[in-house]
This record gives sequence, C-alpha cells and structure tokens, in this order.
Amino acid sequence: MDARTIEYRGTPCIEIEREGSRAIVALHGAQVLSWIAADGRQRLFLGERAEFGPGKAIRGGIPVIFPQFAARGPWRRHGFARITPWQFDGVVADAAHFTLEVQASAEWPHACALSLAVELQAQRLGVRLCVTNTGATPFEFTAALHSYLRVSALESAALHGLEHCDFVDSAANATPCSATRAPIRFDREVDHIYGDVQAPLTLRDGVHQIAIAQNGFSDVVVWNPGAALAATITDLAPDEYRRFVCVEAAHVLQPCALEPGMHWQGWQTLG
Repeated sequence: MDARTIEYRGTPCIEIEREGSRAIVALHGAQVLSWIAADGRQRLFLGERAEFGPGKAIRGGIPVIFPQFAARGPWRRHGFARITPWQFDGVVADAAHFTLEVQASAEWPHACALSLAVELQAQRLGVRLCVTNTGATPFEFTAALHSYLRVSALESAALHGLEHCDFVDSAANATPCSATRAPIRFDREVDHIYGDVQAPLTLRDGVHQIAIAQNGFSDVVVWNPGAALAATITDLAPDEYRRFVCVEAAHVLQPCALEPGMHWQGWQTLG
C-alpha cells in the first residue's frame, strides 16, 4: 500500500492506494472522505457544503462516532472522535493506521486509546475501530462508523438483508417496530436502528450494488433525512439527500463495557 500526505478541500489528509483502489482519509477525525475503487467509481458521498475546520463535523465519508451515538446519553451528540485531530502512524500489514490518545476531561472522564485501520483492495474497503481502556476505572460507550454510501438516485436505491429484523424507529420517537419483510426503500425520512444483525447487507442502486458486512458491531443504523429534514440541514446542498444512504456499523442499543486494560474492536467492510 502506498501512502502520502496531501491537502484535500483545505484539510490535511492521507491518500492511500492499493491494487488500483484509492482512498483519502482526513487527519481531522480519521475520517475516510473518499474511496474510488479500481473500477473508477466513487463509493462514498461527501457534501459540497461539508464544513472543514477545528471543531467541525464533516458531512459525508465515514465519520467515527465515539463515545456516544446521537443523543443517547449525557455526552456530546455523536461524541468527540469525529471532530478531533488524529495521528497517522503509517502503513502496517497493508493497512493505514490512525490513533487518538484521549485523556480524562470534563467532557469524557476516562482515559482511552482509539485506533483506526483502513485497508484497501481493488474493490473493497475495510475500516476497523479499536477502543482500549488505558485508565484505572471501567467505562461504557457506544460507537459507530457512520458510512455515507453514494447512490445515483435515492428513488432507485434499496437495502437488502434487514427484511427479517425488528428495529427502533428514531424518526418516530424511538418506537419499536416489527420487521417489514421487504427491502428498505427511501421515499421518506428513514432513521432505523436494527439490533443483533447477522446477515451481510446489499445496497442496490440501479445497475450498481455494494456489499456491506461487519464484525464486532452488534447493530446497524440506516439513515436518510428525506426532503423535509434535509431542507433544514445547512451543510447539505439542495437535493443532495438524494445522493446518499447511510448504512452504519454500530454498537448502540446496548453500550459496550470496558474494564481497565481491556479493548474492543469492530469492523465494517464495503465492496
């Protein structure tokens, strides 16, 4: 794997290449911003109005959510990992490695170490998040890889593999819902959390499709804001909501508990 430092949309990034596949990862949040597979097709969405800079959450790519998903807890919405500078530690065993050492603070009173590994193949992207408790007390966290997957047109997109899974509808006040027995389509706001997901998923978009798998993460979050909510999101350009579906590898419904010295890791693969 080749890796080099570049500037992308005004922010320091690492560009990695392998087998004709290319990805760009921002040091801000260790966020994968772009993945162009060997066939030349961009697989990730990045908003044209996405905000870059200290303290900003970048709309698109694969944000790292830690230590809290959304507002499901007492800490900052979606946590601090996605808005904090990480360190690039180089390429080891054909994976680009990024780390973040966290000291206890008022925002998060636990010492921990985060690492993110990004692997490339010709038609595959793998992202692994690892959390280690480096402090003296146990803690609980929730986490996700908030992947924005590019689609050519939302109305032609369908997500397969969750037909038999019950879910929580976050767009309807966290209402528990029974399995739909049908692929997920996106004709309105969709904000679902699926628990204990085992099957691999497939996002079909016209003639294209992408396989989605995960390990370590127990849940899947599926999100698209729909037209009404998208109109209120200032860092989305008009109609950009029709260009992505978020399929997130997540540990949300039951927090993960880590004792001192222990670690947890979860993978998402796209390809």
